[in-house]
Amino acid sequence: MKKFTKSHLLVLAGVIAGAIAGYCYWKFTGCRSGSCAITSKPLNSTIYGAVMGGLLFSIFKKKEESSHDIPGND
Repeated sequence: MKKFTKSHLLVLAGVIAGAIAGYCYWKFTGCRSGSCAITSKPLNSTIYGAVMGGLLFSIFKKKEESSHDIPGND
């Protein structure tokens, strides 16, 4: 579990930051009429923010080098 957490720390931070941002978006902006699918409920907005945050932060994750990526190591 520690190895997984260490190797995915940046993505996990993105999920947490996105969830907080999604909840804050619902709290301060949100959809007052209830007709918006994502921002009408705090749970929907929080989950959407968490997914988007994880995806955004995963862009900056370094790719792990395997033996197949090294030239001359066929």
